[in-house]
Amino acid sequence: MEAYLSLFALSFLAATLLPAASELFLTGLLVSGYDPFWLWLVATLGNTLGSVFNYGLGRYLLHFQNRKWFPFKEESMQKSARWFNRYGVWSLLLAWAPVFGDVLTFIAGVLKVNFALFVLLVAMGKGLRYAILLQAFSWFTQG
Repeated sequence: MEAYLSLFALSFLAATLLPAASELFLTGLLVSGYDPFWLWLVATLGNTLGSVFNYGLGRYLLHFQNRKWFPFKEESMQKSARWFNRYGVWSLLLAWAPVFGDVLTFIAGVLKVNFALFVLLVAMGKGLRYAILLQAFSWFTQG
């Protein structure tokens, strides 16, 4: 149970502003014999909830954007906002992407994207990424 809780926490952190790599820990647990379905579910849930945290930051903390401690630079926010406005809510399927995805989920909060749609698209993208990672790892270790 501790391994799954650790994976959840690391996956959550990886989706927020803190640097973390849940993929390495996930594959380590897979090698150790943990159930791939539960690894996928826990990692997807943790990573999705981390993005929900970013969304909340975007909704409620934007008025602090001129402070030094504010996590996103203006240039990064503008680039993500342009991307988001160009591709719309479907861009949230790419919320798994390093750095860019974190800002994208923040921008979704700033733009007050429908929360249910946000969670659905982010979970789909992140779940698919973890599924591909687990499948690729099993292909490479079987051969």
